[in-house]
Amino acid sequence: MDETLDLLDTLLDGVSEPRLKLISADEARALIVLLGLLEEGDQSEDVRRAAGDMRFRLGSRLT
Repeated sequence: MDETLDLLDTLLDGVSEPRLKLISADEARALIVLLGLLEEGDQSEDVRRAAGDMRFRLGSRLT
């Protein structure tokens, strides 16, 4: 569980404008879907919250 939180923290911290440009819009949308599964799954509250934050940050950069 701690490894999952660490991974999400690293990914969330790494989502910046220059980094987002390394993936296509389609790839970003796919990540949003996958993060939605984490957010709605049987994960801990911390994992769900981190996944939701990351989805929001990615989504806001796509528009």
